Amino acid sequence: MTAETSQTLDRGLRVLKLLADTDHGLTVTELSLRLGVNRTVVYRLLATLEQHALIRRDLGGRARVGLGVLRLGRQVHPLVREAAMPALRSLAEDIGATAHLTLVDGADALAVAVVEPTWTDYHVAYRAGFRHPLDRGAAGKAILAARQHPMSDPGYMLTHGELEAGAWGAAAPLLGVTGVEGSVGVVMLAEAVPERVGPRVVDAAREVAEALR
Repeated sequence: MTAETSQTLDRGLRVLKLLADTDHGLTVTELSLRLGVNRTVVYRLLATLEQHALIRRDLGGRARVGLGVLRLGRQVHPLVREAAMPALRSLAEDIGATAHLTLVDGADALAVAVVEPTWTDYHVAYRAGFRHPLDRGAAGKAILAARQHPMSDPGYMLTHGELEAGAWGAAAPLLGVTGVEGSVGVVMLAEAVPERVGPRVVDAAREVAEALR
């Protein structure tokens, strides 16, 4: 540190870098040990960063990078959408259902990219910007499953009628993308979901994760 630098700002940036380097978040104690400062300092840093949505804390108290980090750069969301679009377009056309990329935003699941199939007679309307609680719908539940089983691949989640009457949702989490929690999924109207939909969604999630690394 030099006379021209801010120690508090430096510590705050170090917190963000530490959180960006972990998929599972860090506790106050873990951050305190890594920064070499007491817990009170860490609490203050996290409270300030949380006010600006740069970090968020889950129910267990673990701090993670927040979507406010993405908002710092206007081009980040367009870049994320651009990276995901090929896999989403392929998924939508292959399954004949609306495909989407969903990211965590606080306690909500936020759709940031949506692709509708071009050849179907009808499909579920689903728009970028649509949000819902993480514990409802396949997109959010896939993200929660990845949190609960951080060392394994939870596969995909399947839900029916949780966000829209009669609609099925299938989603798989993004895995191995540092600092990003999200899922890739489809929404469809059908009497039953074909068996190939789940594995196909998992493949698409892997493609998107690779594009974002």
